[in-house]
Amino acid sequence: MPQQPNMNQMLKQVQAMQAEVAKAQESLKDETVEATAGGGMVRVVMSGDLELKELKIDPDAVDPDDVEMLQDMVMAAINEAMRQAMDLQGKATGMGGVDASAAMDALGGLGLGGLGGGGGGGAGGLPGGGAPNRAARRKQR
Repeated sequence: MPQQPNMNQMLKQVQAMQAEVAKAQESLKDETVEATAGGGMVRVVMSGDLELKELKIDPDAVDPDDVEMLQDMVMAAINEAMRQAMDLQGKATGMGGVDASAAMDALGGLGLGGLGGGGGGGAGGLPGGGAPNRAARRKQR
């Protein structure tokens, strides 16, 4: 007859793993990631525990006639920063973190996902090729 598993030892192992994960998650508060969109027109800094720390928008990105482009750039930068922070969480905890695509799908239900980020440096697939400033966008019209 096979030997019964030692439940006390298993419980101790699980508690030790939980303590390690909690310590790693606590350290994520001090880690940050940065993402940009629109060629650097929008910059986001987010902590490893998914707190938005900084949002900078270049004044040239503000065009009253094209608010949608600015909104798209902000969402793209935030989504990319979230993806990077979740990857950081997975590395810190050693548990693979949250599936970034599943999380982005969930955010899509809130109207926040779906823009990706284009690697943090691009325009995230924005209309008009993510023109870098007002003058360039006006030229395209």
